[in-house]
Amino acid sequence: MYKKIISFTMVWLIIMAGVLLAQDFTWEDISRGNHDAQVVLVNVYDSRIIFVGVTGSVLKSDDAGESWRRVLVIRGGLNNINALGFDSSSLNVIYAATDHGLYRSKDLGEHWERVFRGKNSIENQCTAVLGTPYAIFVGTRAGLFISRDSGRSWHKENGKINNTSVFNIDSNFRLSKVIYLAAACGIFKSLDSGENWERIFVSYSQKDNQEKTVDIQEAAKEESLSGVHFVKADINNINCVYFSSTRGVYKSLDQGKTWSKLTEYGLLSRDVKMLCLLADSRVFSLTQTGVFLYQGERWIEVSFDLSVGKLNYLVLNIKGDIYVAGEKGIFKSSRGSFYNISGQVLVQEYLKYEPKIIDVQKAAIKYAEVNPEKISQWRKMAAKKALLPHINIGLDRNSTDLWHWEGGSTTKSDDDILRRGKESIDWDVSLSWDLGDLIWNDAQTSIDVRSKLMVELRDDILDQVTKLYFERLRLKSELDNLAIEDRNKRFDKQLKLEELTASLDSLTSGYYSEQLQLIMSKR
Repeated sequence: MYKKIISFTMVWLIIMAGVLLAQDFTWEDISRGNHDAQVVLVNVYDSRIIFVGVTGSVLKSDDAGESWRRVLVIRGGLNNINALGFDSSSLNVIYAATDHGLYRSKDLGEHWERVFRGKNSIENQCTAVLGTPYAIFVGTRAGLFISRDSGRSWHKENGKINNTSVFNIDSNFRLSKVIYLAAACGIFKSLDSGENWERIFVSYSQKDNQEKTVDIQEAAKEESLSGVHFVKADINNINCVYFSSTRGVYKSLDQGKTWSKLTEYGLLSRDVKMLCLLADSRVFSLTQTGVFLYQGERWIEVSFDLSVGKLNYLVLNIKGDIYVAGEKGIFKSSRGSFYNISGQVLVQEYLKYEPKIIDVQKAAIKYAEVNPEKISQWRKMAAKKALLPHINIGLDRNSTDLWHWEGGSTTKSDDDILRRGKESIDWDVSLSWDLGDLIWNDAQTSIDVRSKLMVELRDDILDQVTKLYFERLRLKSELDNLAIEDRNKRFDKQLKLEELTASLDSLTSGYYSEQLQLIMSKR
């Protein structure tokens, strides 16, 4: 019991620490009237220099967002800025992947030149870029293109990747030359600077080396089939890599040979668009409606005060500040001060209107019929088994006796005929005891096996109930600290709260909601 109390206390402290951490993030609007931001890039060594891609243009700020000026204009029907990136060999070189090809600036965004243009409109739509000392990689909606002569010539990767849509490219260039690529059909890895590629995660199958003409409709259909969004390598660990998808976030500690899924606790939506890593390898994720930090085996939302509409892109500077590009502009996080309210006060305030966790757990155990007393009762009944005798009842029918009647008359019929007599029935009853069962019987072995399975099931149920219970309390705290005008986010969180309540009801046969109604009726 003491272990359970300590465990519940630790869970609650972690959750409340997450709530306070989330409150520690405040957001500043640095848009200056520039909306529909698609991508943002911050200089690693000078956070005052920021680039932002908006529809048809690349904007630059030299004063941390106090003012913006247009440094690149893209004209035409499709003019999105899909990705921005520095060259790893020089921070003066910056790339812009657009719907009209790949642009490059060698003087930190002051002057630009187009260095890649596809043969058709689908190849021309550049979606990702990675500049390294040995090659430039540009991903398009029709495959991957590589230049090893600073953009003067390009060749298409026609092997594993072929014509599939590319979403992003990343490399752990500080520790190795391993390159990771997220595409519509899965995650790819190259160990030799892009010469050869290996698919390390499959989102759907494709035929390799299949030459075909790709159009916009086919590319869009292919992207809709894919669950993969973004791949990110850990710069502190050569073997660690993450990817985000429509089904959550996955992590590998062996360069993609095996994958494990991170928990979804805390995420309003499992559809994670992209990931960023801090210098200490902590992970931030971006969904369409929020920014989340992975800490303590759960996700903590840090975007309570952020009202930016649809979120498009996330990036971190060297200090760990967060920059978000979204529908309503560009926002930057700044670390504020913790609220002075103590954790104990918060605990008592929220537990006041909730059924006790121990009662919810008991209801779940009762509903699942995994009570520990059930095994004890089985053992007692098995011990008394030897006192009951084995009863054997035998029943037999004897029909072999035949009788002959001699009438002595020669005039009556049926005289001197051999007739079958009546059947006789034999029966018996016997009782026996196996006194050895008083010491040990085979039922004990079966009970031991069932006991082990029941303990495992009970622990799983208790763990699930505990996580759902405290996750629901955390979500209530987040709702209380959410701005009233942020209706979309409030709706998502309220919907998540109802989902958690329904999950607790399903595990307790409606006990949780019944207790909530009783508590509310007494207020």
